[in-house]
Parts: sequence; C-alpha cells; structure tokens
Amino acid sequence: MTDLSLYRNIGIFAHVDAGKTTTTERILKLTGKIHKTGEVHDGAATTDFMEQEQERGITIQSAATTCYWKDHRFNIIDTPGHVDFTIEVYRSLKVLDGGVGVFCGSGGVEPQSETNWRYANESEVARIIFVNKLDRMGADFLRVVTQVKKVLGANPLVMVLPIGVEENFVGVVDLLSRKAFIWDDSGLPENFETTDVPEDMVDLVEEYREKLIEMAVEQDDDVMMTYMEGEEPAMEDIKACIRKGTIALDFFPTYCGSAFKNKGVQVILDAVVDYLPSPTEVKPQPLTDEDGEDTGEVATVSIEEPFKALAFKIMEDRFGALTFVRVYSGVLNKGDTILNSYTGKTERVGRMVEMHADDRNEISSAQAGDIIAIVGMKNVQTGHTLCDPKHPVTLEPMIFPEPVISIAVKPKDKGGSEKMGIAIGKMIAEDPSFRVETDQDSGETILKGMGELHLDIKVDILKRTYDVELEVGQPQVAYRETITQEIDDSYTHKKQSGGSGQFGKIDYRIKPGEPGTGYVFNSVVVGGNVPKEFFPAIEKGFRGMMAQGPLAEFPVLDVEIELYDGGFHAVDSSAVAFEIAAKGAYRQSMPKAGPQLIEPIMKVDVFTPDDHIGDVIGDLNRRRGMIKDQEKGVTGVRVKADVPLAEMFGYIGTLRTMTSGRGQFSMEFSHYLPCPKNVSEQVIEEARERKAAK
Repeated sequence: MTDLSLYRNIGIFAHVDAGKTTTTERILKLTGKIHKTGEVHDGAATTDFMEQEQERGITIQSAATTCYWKDHRFNIIDTPGHVDFTIEVYRSLKVLDGGVGVFCGSGGVEPQSETNWRYANESEVARIIFVNKLDRMGADFLRVVTQVKKVLGANPLVMVLPIGVEENFVGVVDLLSRKAFIWDDSGLPENFETTDVPEDMVDLVEEYREKLIEMAVEQDDDVMMTYMEGEEPAMEDIKACIRKGTIALDFFPTYCGSAFKNKGVQVILDAVVDYLPSPTEVKPQPLTDEDGEDTGEVATVSIEEPFKALAFKIMEDRFGALTFVRVYSGVLNKGDTILNSYTGKTERVGRMVEMHADDRNEISSAQAGDIIAIVGMKNVQTGHTLCDPKHPVTLEPMIFPEPVISIAVKPKDKGGSEKMGIAIGKMIAEDPSFRVETDQDSGETILKGMGELHLDIKVDILKRTYDVELEVGQPQVAYRETITQEIDDSYTHKKQSGGSGQFGKIDYRIKPGEPGTGYVFNSVVVGGNVPKEFFPAIEKGFRGMMAQGPLAEFPVLDVEIELYDGGFHAVDSSAVAFEIAAKGAYRQSMPKAGPQLIEPIMKVDVFTPDDHIGDVIGDLNRRRGMIKDQEKGVTGVRVKADVPLAEMFGYIGTLRTMTSGRGQFSMEFSHYLPCPKNVSEQVIEEARERKAAK
C-alpha cells in the first residue's frame, strides 16, 4: 500500500490561453511521463486528444494523468478555460485536494480565472499560483500579484522573483534559499545553473523575503516569537508555516516562469510537494442522507475504512463507457461488487485503469486517494456515490448549473432519428450541463447547453463521432394565451336527423383565473337542469379545447369556467352531445373574452465587474427587463432582473462583448406576463403565416 502522505491530487486551471495545457505538458516531460512535448498550437498536446480540441487549440474536456516527482505520486487533471465548459472545472475541483492556478504574465487575472477561482473557493481547494508567459511582451510579475489581491480578493505569498523581463527573462530567484536558477537558451528544462542572487536584485530580494517570512510565521505562535526576538526561524519551520497557511487558504504561494520555454517548472513541482495537501490533510467530504441533507458525518480518507468513492465524470470512447472515480476511503480490487447508493443497485468491477489522457494502464486494485477509471459500469452518472454494499453511504452530490441557451435540431435524413437518440443519450451521461427535450408543441428536439460554443461543439461531435448530420434551427419561444374579461354566455347543441338526435344546452361563465392556476372548471347548477352525470363530459370538452387558443393557437392558461345552468332532453341528451356543446361554447365565447398573448419571463442573474455595471443595466432595460436587485461582491456586482425569454437569445455573446469576456449569467423560468401590443401582433402574424405554410 502506498503512503497517503506521498499523494498529491491536483488540478491545473486558468483562463483560456494562459498556458494550462502547456504547463501540464512540461510537467509530464520533467517527470519522465512523456519523452517528447507536444504543443497546443500544433494540435499535438497529450491532454488535448479530441479532434475538436486539436483544431481549435482549446481544451474542451478535462483529462487525467498520473506522474511521479521526488517519490510523490501526482494525479493531475488539466481542465478547460472556456466559460462554456466551466462544469469540467467545477467537477474536477470537487474531487481534487489542491490546484495550480495559472495566470498569464501579460494578460493577468482574466475573467475565466475569476470564475474558476470562485469555484475553487467554494470547494475549499488549496492552491499555488503560477504566473506564466513571463517571456511575453508586456509581462509584469508584480502587476499580476497586485491584480490577484485586487480582483480575486486573495492573498498571494510571493515565493520567487523573476530575473529579467519579457525577452530577457532567464530565470527566477528563490526567496527562501536566496538562490538564483538560470536556464540557458537550449530550451531544455534540465539545463540550468544555480547561482547567487544577481547584485542588482539583492535589495529587492531581501525586501520580499522579509514580507514572505512575516506572513508565514503568523501561522505559529512559537515560530513568530522566535522571529520577533530578532532570530530567523529554521527553514523547516518556515516551510511548515507556509504549508499550514496554504492548506488553511490564508495565502497562496506565488511563483513565475515560462512553461513554453521550460523555465521555472521544476520550482512549481517542488512547491506542490512542499505546500499542497495530501488526501488526509484536507477537510473530509460530508455524507448526506437520501434527500441530499447533510448528516453531520464525513468520509474520512483512510485505507482502513470501508470503500467509498465518487463518480465525477463519464466518458465514452472506443472501448466503451469509462467512469472516472475518486476513491475517498478503503480499497477497491478487480472483481469486487460495489453499490451505487443513488440507484440502490450493485455492479461488479470488471476492469480498472489508470488514465494518461486517452491512454490507459490496466490496474488490479486502487486505494483511498486514487483517481482511476472503471470500464463498463452501467447506470452510473456524474455525482453518484459508489460504496461497499455492507456499508451504504452517500457522499455530498454535485450541483450543476442550468443550461442557458437552446437550439432546435432535426436529422437531415430519415434514418438519422434513431442514431441521434442513441448518441444524445451517451452525450447526456458524459456532460450533465447538456440537456435535451422534445418540444410538445412543435415536435422538435431541443438541445440545451451552457453557451453557443458548447452547443456548436455538441453538434460537431454528433456529426463526426456519431455520423449524424443535423439541421439546426432557431428555438421557438413557448408563448401562451389567456383572457382578460369575464363573460356570461349560452350555447345549445341540437342535431336531429331521424332516429335519436343529440341535444345539450349549457349556460356558463368564463373568467380570468389566478396566475399559475391553469384551467379550472366548476359547476354551480341547482335543480337538475343539467344532470350530474354530464358534468365530466362538459369539463372534458372545455379541457380538450384549451390546447389551442383563439389568437395564435398557443395553449391557454389561467382560465376559470363555471357552469351555472342549462337544459337537457330526456331522449336526445348524452355525454357526447354535452361534450360537443362545450367545444362549441369555447369557440363561440373565447374570442369575446378579451384574449391576450402571454410570454415566459426569465429570472436572470448577471455577474459583471464594477466598471461595466452601467452598460449591463442599460442593455437589460433595452431588452424589456425589470431590474430587481443589485448585490456588490469582492470581484464585481450581481444584477438580478426579470427579462422576457424572447429578448434573451444571443445574450451571452453581447454580455461577453460588453464586459470584455468577464461577465457571466444564469437564467431560469419565473412566470408568464402579457406581451406588449407590438410583440403580440408580430407573434400572431408569424403563427398565421406558419399555419398557412402547412
């Protein structure tokens, strides 16, 4: 069994293009996991193995890999930076113990790094910071350090200072050891020499070293007293203080370098070993009951405990379904039977593999602290707990954001429907932020996702991986109809053509119902003018007509119908006659009751940096939005508003343009409200044109 103190489960996360994947490549090369580094811009990076990733030069799904450095085992997850794929970052952070936040030396703290930082704070993941691309034009290490303080509200602990800037960047000075590491121009990571601090940097190094030690010793009263008495604490004590503060999230050790030029990556690997927590040093995962409520118990990370693990990602590949699992306690052996506490079903573990991007090594057992993949699991979804059948438990589940955009699709050829159904089923299992539903009104398949790029890639995957060509259309807004006036009316259905006829007379009142009540029917008939046995038929007749409103044939909501009188014939009246009478009454009276088109209103929550708040509110007002609330946070402002769904299509693009990519939003259905006259007229006209075209 491996000693858990030698494990480091880490994620690498950052804004698009800050150099996460390049940093991961360099780590794999340095640790001997790969022998040739692949470049992102050539489409050859190890962890970017999807065709779409190689073409676009971006990471779409997180990739896991394992490597070793100084006797420590690193389980590394390289995550995407694009906002449409934040779910990959979120679910990776959920199962990691530590992280490396990569920032661009010239771009600084960019929007997606803010989002990922916020996720990491919520998941309470200890981090070190790597300011990358210091060889770039405009790179400035200390400016990025200031941004981390201001924009993220975080506390960076500067551990190194760069030697030279931009094209003259050659290495770093380690503040604790007062040693300079200078790399040559060969581009090989191992070609560096250790020297004394350059003379022109001595004062700056001493200034930052003093700040570093002052911040670190606050973690331990005894060490602090030693320092206050004018004696420098031992190096082991300072490092122990830094480790303690890092794990407690009091500060974040901050490094710099250039991953592309292979400068400064070893220092990061040493920092992961020295300062990031092992699986036993992080707060254990809470356990919940069947309803997801916290039980107060936790999943202690230990090999001795019964087996507990969380499935955090499902991936389809050429060998079948892979379930990525973080083992929290116990040991799992090939052939074991495990329980899925969500479904209550047991499954046998056939094959287990250790992942290296899309390659795999077969393994026969896994233990607490491991991140592995199990091949061929059935009915397991992201967020399910896998455990020992004799000790059933549920780990705290994952909560995923709701999709914000949807498109209507249909296969180009007739045979594509079944293929599309199977493919979409697999894709939903892989990605919980991707949803699909069938529009009851139009019969179209609606795909929902986190943004236009997200859905664009899903359509691309359907085409390339599953060979399903789609026609992509505009989604339709789900308008509804209601009435505004109360009306009393009477309708008689009479038909006589030899033999028994049909007769049914109803006197009724149609009035607007309370919002959200849908369709309500009641009868106040007294004296038996309409026998009770015909009430269900009348109710059914009206209900059947509610699917098509008088204006544009949208379903009708919030209408109350009251039957107060009528008449019947001893021979000719029947349930069918009264049902037909109700349908005729609906057609006769609804157009006279002041019909009105109503539209879905969305509860919209927009996050924007302070300097763009005016633009965002102005734009929401132009979209007929009602601003409800504003909340100020450390990194920006949350604006809450009610906005018609019809005005929200394409909003994500506008928001990103207005806020330089830093804005984010989520929305969910709230209620229906009447459409303005101009919108209503246009929708009714379009509906009539569609009907005429059919």
